[in-house]
Amino acid sequence: MVSLTGLCLSVIAGMLPLLWLSKLPSAGVIGLLMVTAALASVPAKRECRYIALTLWMLCWGLLAAKQALWPVQVLGSRTVNADVVISATTDDKVSELRLQRIDGRWLFPQPGVRVYQAALSKPACSGQRWRMTLRLTPVHGRLNRGGFDAQRYALAQQMTLRGNIISAQPISTRCDLRSRFITRITEQSQSLPWQGVLLALGFGERMGLSEADRELLKNTGTAHLMAISGLHIGLSGAVGWLLVRLAQRMLPARYIGWRLPLCGGLLMAVVYTWLAGAQPPAVRTMLSMLVLGALRLSGMRVSGWQIWLTCVAVMLFAEPLALLSDSFLLSISAVAGLLFWYQWLPFTKKKLPIGVKQVLSLAHLQAGMMLLLLPMQVAIFHGTSLSNWLANLVAVPAVTFITVPLILLAMMLTPFADVARSLLTLADMSLEWVFAYLRALPDGWLALDERYLWLSLAPWLLLIVWRFRSVLTWGACVVVLAVAMFYPFWREKPPAGWALHMLDIGHGLALVVERNQRAILYDSGAAWQGGDSGKQTIIPWLRWHHLTPERLVLSHEHLDHRGGLKSLQNAWPLMEVQSPSGEEGHVPCWQGMHWRWQGLQFSVHWPPRGWQGVGNNRSCVVKIDDGHHSVLLTGDLEASAELAMVRSQRALLQADVLQVPHHGSRTSSSPLLLRQVSPSLALASVARYSAWHLPSTVILRRYRERHIRWYDTARHGQLTVRFGEGEPQVQSFREQILPRWYHQWFGVIPVNR
Repeated sequence: MVSLTGLCLSVIAGMLPLLWLSKLPSAGVIGLLMVTAALASVPAKRECRYIALTLWMLCWGLLAAKQALWPVQVLGSRTVNADVVISATTDDKVSELRLQRIDGRWLFPQPGVRVYQAALSKPACSGQRWRMTLRLTPVHGRLNRGGFDAQRYALAQQMTLRGNIISAQPISTRCDLRSRFITRITEQSQSLPWQGVLLALGFGERMGLSEADRELLKNTGTAHLMAISGLHIGLSGAVGWLLVRLAQRMLPARYIGWRLPLCGGLLMAVVYTWLAGAQPPAVRTMLSMLVLGALRLSGMRVSGWQIWLTCVAVMLFAEPLALLSDSFLLSISAVAGLLFWYQWLPFTKKKLPIGVKQVLSLAHLQAGMMLLLLPMQVAIFHGTSLSNWLANLVAVPAVTFITVPLILLAMMLTPFADVARSLLTLADMSLEWVFAYLRALPDGWLALDERYLWLSLAPWLLLIVWRFRSVLTWGACVVVLAVAMFYPFWREKPPAGWALHMLDIGHGLALVVERNQRAILYDSGAAWQGGDSGKQTIIPWLRWHHLTPERLVLSHEHLDHRGGLKSLQNAWPLMEVQSPSGEEGHVPCWQGMHWRWQGLQFSVHWPPRGWQGVGNNRSCVVKIDDGHHSVLLTGDLEASAELAMVRSQRALLQADVLQVPHHGSRTSSSPLLLRQVSPSLALASVARYSAWHLPSTVILRRYRERHIRWYDTARHGQLTVRFGEGEPQVQSFREQILPRWYHQWFGVIPVNR
C-alpha cells in the first residue's frame, strides 16, 4: 500500500514536467512510458509503486496537454459549420462560445473559442445555441521575456481558438438559468453606483469594473477580492452549513448529526460555483472543499500540510493544465504560506481583551500574507503594494463579513424583490465605505525588476533562520543570507558587449538598444482605443530588465511606430525624443547627424536635411556601430527612398544586421538596398494575423536567395541580438530565451516561414 502523502507527492511530481518541457513527446514515447509504469507496478516494493504512480501521472498530464492542443492542430485555420453554445457575452455581444458539433459530429470536451464581441441578429446571452459558420484561428501570443504569456493563459483556460463569425442562425435563444439570474440581480441593482463591483463579487463578472477601480485595487493589493475564490465559496459553504444546522433544530434528536450540515455546506458551495460561471478558480476551490469534506467524513486524522497536498493533487489530477495558471499557483502558494506562517510564527496565546485579540490576529494574518506571498507577486505582477497591509486589514473583513454575506442573502431572496434590493443597497453602502478608505491610502504600488526575485525570498529564509536561532549562529546566517539575496545587485556585469532587442508587439515596431543598464529606443509601437504598446509592453519590459531609456528615436509619424510616445514620456519625463517630423520639443533627425553613446557610434543616413516628404519615406534611418559590428535601422522606408539613400550614402550603409524595412512589405527591401547593406541577419517586426498579410512571400524569397538569415517576431517572439568579440548571437523567445511546449507556434506553420 501507499500512503496518502506519498500518493499526493507522486501526482504532483508527475505533473510538474508540464511547466518546463520544451516540447511534448510523441504518442509512441508516451506509450513507452506507460509500459515502463506498468512494469514498475509489478514489484511489491513501495518505492517501485511510487515510481509507477509518478510515471502514470506524467502520462496523464502529457495526454491532457495533447488533448488541449488538438483544437489548434485540427480546427485551427479552418472555416467550419458548427453548433455552438454561447458561454460568455459582453453588452449583448458574443465574447466566448463552446463548439458542440462540427459537421454533425459531437465534440468532447467542447473546445472553447474566443470571439471579438460579435453582434448577432438577436441579443446574445449565455446558454443560447446557434448554428454558425466560423473562421477559426489558433491563439497566438506576443511573447516577450517578463511579459504577459497569452498562449500559456489560453491553455490554462482551455480557450485555444479565436473565431470570426461569418454567419449565424439561432437554434435556441433561451438564456440559461444562470444568465437569467444575473439579469434579475442586475435589474435589482440598476441604480446602485457600485453595481459593477457587486456583480464581480457575486458572480465573477468583472466587465463592469471601471479602469480607475481596477487601478485602485491593484495599487492597494486588494484585486484578489474581486475574484471568485476560496473566500466566496467558503462563505457560501458556511451559509449552507448554517441553514441546515438551523433546520435541524426543528427535527427529532435522532436526525441531528454533524454530517448533514457538512453535506449541506458542500452542496451550497457547488451551487455557488455554478452561479459564478464555473470559472477555473471557483471550480478548484470547490474541489478543495469536497476533498476536505471527504477527509472529514472518512474520519482520517490528517495534518494541515496533508490536506494541502491532497487538495493540490486532486486539482492537478482533475485539471493537469492548472499548472500553467498564475491564479492556481498564487492560490496554492497563499495557502502554503499561511500554513508555514502559523506553524513557524503562531499568534500569541496570551489572553487579550475582546476585540483587541481579533484585530491583532487579523493584523498577524495579513502580515504573513504580505511577506510570504512576495515572491509570487514579484514573479507574476512585477511589483508589490506597500499599502496592501493597511488596505487588506480593513477591506478583507469588511468585504468578507459584510458585503459578500449581504450579496449572498440578496441572491437567496431574489424572489422578494424589495428585500433583495434593500440588501443590495446595504452591500453597496459597505462598498462605498471600503473604496473611500482605499482612496484615502497613498499610492503604494512599487514596481520591481527581476533582480528582486531572489530578494523576495528573504521573508521565508529569515523566518527559518529566526526559528532555529538557538542552533545556528544568528549573525553568520544573516550575513550569508544578505550576501546571497543581494548578489544580483552587486555582481559584476560583463565588461564589454551590447544588445539589440526587437520586442514582439504585433504590427508595429519597438527596438531597444541596451548597454550598461541604459537604453535607447527606436520607435514606440502602435496605439489603439484604450491603450498602446508603450503602456502594455515596452514600459513593463524596460522596468523588469532594470533599464532606463535616455532617448527615443521615432522613425516617422505613423501610429504603429509612435503609438507609445505619450506613455513613455509620462513614465520617463526626462527622456529625449528625436524624430524627422519637426515637432516642438523633438531633436531633429537629419542625414549626416551623429553622436556617441556608451561607446557606440550612432549616425543618421536618411532623410536629408529639409526633406519635404511625409510618411514612410521620411523614416529616420540610423546606423549603430561598435567598431566591429553594425546595425541598420530603417523604419518603414520604401523603395524610392531606398534608392535615393543608396545613391547618397553608398559607402556608409554596410551592416551586419538589417531591420527589415516596412515589416517586409513588397514596397521595400529593394535588391539594390540588400546588395549595398549586405547583411547576414534580417529582423522583421510583424504580426501573425496582420490585415496586410506581411511579410510578403516575394520579400522572403529575396532575402533567402541572398542567404540572409531571416527572423521575425510573429514566428520567433522577442528577438535579441548580442554583440561581443565574436559573431553576433541571435536569441529568440520561442527557441532560446524560454523554449516551452506552450510557447511554440500553434497550428500549421506557413510554407514561406
